[in-house]
Amino acid sequence: MNDHKIAAIELKSEAGLDYFPQEIISNILIRLPIKSLIKCTSVCKSWKSLIQNPSFIDTHLSHRVSCNNQNGTHLLLVHSVCSKRFCSLFDRDFVRGEKEDLYALYYDNHGFDEYCKIELPSDLEEIMLSSCFRVVGTCNGLVCIVDELGCHGCNLIIWNPCVRKFVKLPQPAVLHGGCEASVGFGYDATSNDYKVVRLVTLSDQYQNFHEWPTLFQVYSLATGLWSRLRSDLPPCQMFCSPAQAFVNGALHWSAIRRTNDAFNYFVLAFDVGSELFREIMFPKSLKWDPSLALRISVAGDRKSISIFTDWRKSHSNYFLDIWVLKEYCIENSWTKLMILSAEVPQRNLPKALCFRKIGEVLVLEDSYELVSLDIMSRKVKTLGVYGGQYCSVDSYEESLVLLDRKYGVSY
Repeated sequence: MNDHKIAAIELKSEAGLDYFPQEIISNILIRLPIKSLIKCTSVCKSWKSLIQNPSFIDTHLSHRVSCNNQNGTHLLLVHSVCSKRFCSLFDRDFVRGEKEDLYALYYDNHGFDEYCKIELPSDLEEIMLSSCFRVVGTCNGLVCIVDELGCHGCNLIIWNPCVRKFVKLPQPAVLHGGCEASVGFGYDATSNDYKVVRLVTLSDQYQNFHEWPTLFQVYSLATGLWSRLRSDLPPCQMFCSPAQAFVNGALHWSAIRRTNDAFNYFVLAFDVGSELFREIMFPKSLKWDPSLALRISVAGDRKSISIFTDWRKSHSNYFLDIWVLKEYCIENSWTKLMILSAEVPQRNLPKALCFRKIGEVLVLEDSYELVSLDIMSRKVKTLGVYGGQYCSVDSYEESLVLLDRKYGVSY
């Protein structure tokens, strides 16, 4: 069939579709799942133009979120790194053939049923400098991943696996010498923009770590550019904190600073819209302890933040505490939900990863199995999912975001 006949068939098809009012077509398409919509872009030019319209993409996302909230259908993105031999996640000698870098979506239901597996683009595997990527965060169907050698953040990617498209961010400002970097990813609703925030603590210019300055810069997906490095943030030190929580339009990290000859924890919050920082104090009973591991997470109601802390009191005693800020930004509303302890020699305490919509907490056991912890009964339910030596879990919502972007790489 020659090109003229194909063009004639396409024109005839579009003419037939024109019998339907545009409003009806739009209302039908807005209710379709992502995979069906991708196929619909090949039906005719008018459908492709409609589906790739930014307004349609936003409306489709809002409709999906509303329906999923009504139906209680929520997804979790599980990223697990499994290896034949245990070694550091960022070990450059980590042989790629000896590890599996796995991504999959699961229903956040009692059965934790698998929704689908996700394939990492081969183009990204080719540019990796370390053994694998780390998920920074997810937002509106986008996944921000970083390939970090040490903590410098060498390759940053914004990726939508649903539309099979990704954007590789330009290299951020290079800081010579030692530094510790933390990264966050969030959505600016005021400008309909997605932003990556990079916090860098300089570690080789000062003798005492409490004197190390911290700088930051912001990448805008709308402009495709990094801002200049800025220093207008509260005095603090970031120790390559991998955990961030995006809630109420702000990113949150755990940070440390020295006041009155004592080190104190606090939550460093960054408003993605105004690009201004604020501070939220930790629970008063949470004192500085070098053996204490902290993880910031989104609370179960998705309206506030929580803190998972695990530490070793002695050679054989391990503890895991779960705190929740009941009322966002109200510091006296910090509430300790539970304390877990273990007194088994050489046994690692389970690592809390995130809250689930059903009110439980996902935990990675020392056997690298994912389990679900009921806070009220303290009962643990095995989910049949192997988390590997490294595991992260983030909420996820399928979307068409990035489909309208002319730049970026499709695969």
